Amino acid sequence: MNKPGGPQVGGVGGGAGFGVGNSGAAGPTATAAAAAAQRQRTLLQRADADIGNLLDNFSHLMKAARVNDPVRNSQESFQMEVHAARVVQAADSLLKLVSELKQTAVFSDFIVLNEHIEKRSAKFVQLSDDTEQLLVGVGDQIAASLQELESHYYNSPHRNLTEVADNSKMSGDQQDM
Repeated sequence: MNKPGGPQVGGVGGGAGFGVGNSGAAGPTATAAAAAAQRQRTLLQRADADIGNLLDNFSHLMKAARVNDPVRNSQESFQMEVHAARVVQAADSLLKLVSELKQTAVFSDFIVLNEHIEKRSAKFVQLSDDTEQLLVGVGDQIAASLQELESHYYNSPHRNLTEVADNSKMSGDQQDM
């Protein structure tokens, strides 16, 4: 249990939050997951210790509140003050723990959200690359088809008939001038 002036179980420190990362992955993600698991254990130990301390001191406070002997009244009053101070300290420690848990939840949500955004961004980049490749392929097919159509057109007898008709029109227009 935490005593006034004694060492505190756990402590304030950074962490990636609860359940962040892949436990089977290697590298920074595995390190973050291990740190998150350690942080979760530390926070749970702190919560257990603070709740136990709060209950112990409250029960001691109730025992000291029984007045049996007027001579021991001042001693019991002092014990009540000490236990009340410890109850307040344990409650304050729990409030700090709750605040820290809230911050951890908020920051871990941002980490998860950022990871989701990065995954979606990578997916969209891949889709963009695939679309660009598809458009390049379609462009190449169109160019090949256009070249084939031009070749057929220039080699067709219909083109020659059209040119003869166009030339005769042009020569008739020049004679009119």
